[in-house]
Amino acid sequence: MARVRERWRAALVQFSPVLGDVPANLERHLAEAARARQAGADLVVFPELSLTGYYLRDLVGEVALGLASEPMQRLAEASAEVSLLVGFVEESEDFRFYNSAAYFEGGRLVHVHRKLYLPTYGMFDEERYFDAGEHIRAFDTRFGRMAVAVCEDLWHPSVPYVASQDGALTFITVANSPGRGIAGEQIDTAQSYEALVRGYGQFFQMYCLLANRAGWEEGVAFWGGSMVADPCGEIVARAPLLEEYVLQVTIDPLEVRRSRLRASLVGDERLELTLHELERIRSERTQHQH
Repeated sequence: MARVRERWRAALVQFSPVLGDVPANLERHLAEAARARQAGADLVVFPELSLTGYYLRDLVGEVALGLASEPMQRLAEASAEVSLLVGFVEESEDFRFYNSAAYFEGGRLVHVHRKLYLPTYGMFDEERYFDAGEHIRAFDTRFGRMAVAVCEDLWHPSVPYVASQDGALTFITVANSPGRGIAGEQIDTAQSYEALVRGYGQFFQMYCLLANRAGWEEGVAFWGGSMVADPCGEIVARAPLLEEYVLQVTIDPLEVRRSRLRASLVGDERLELTLHELERIRSERTQHQH
């Protein structure tokens, strides 16, 4: 696919889904997508597990969706008017369950990203309920190549690194990040995520979008604060903390071009060197284990 040079608009829908109620959340998605399209959005991004809510536990099997299920078909149909990125519980054909994000465009499902890193510490227990994804892939869209991450994936620099080397111009993270740690009026997790988004935008020279949910669930507050960093690492759009909000932002692919003309960080990356050293480290670790 040829590089896209025209500006486009993304809408990040920061909202609070109803826990375990896929039909209600689906209708909310379709309504928000229609409103965002009328407001000029070309792509509407929903948070992690936006069709189900987060603290599902034993509800995982009840809310899981196959890729050919009716809700997925309805989202695909809606994407004929506006592109969509949606979080859901995916059930594979061999009855495995994934915390996934699906990208729809032009009336069809284009790409599915399965969460790679499942947090199981503190208040998190995802490995108990989900299988981990095994692939990092950029994919072609009408806006150029993109890549998607789900929440904890963002904390592993290998994910945006691989995405940038796979040609991504836009890197989108969907999240259900709870507020943890307060320093004055600042939420520690919000500050940490901003540092990641800004850093990846600058060092991997691509737009980095974060769509985080808001609201309360099972006594936990989600901080919202969705944001967008440009390819220079500057925050160019930010949603308020804690409340529901739709953040609209213009994405200019030529800003990626300008960033990479100034310094060819992505283009100068030495993949063979990286692969060689990773193989060495893996070999040494294997030897130490035995």
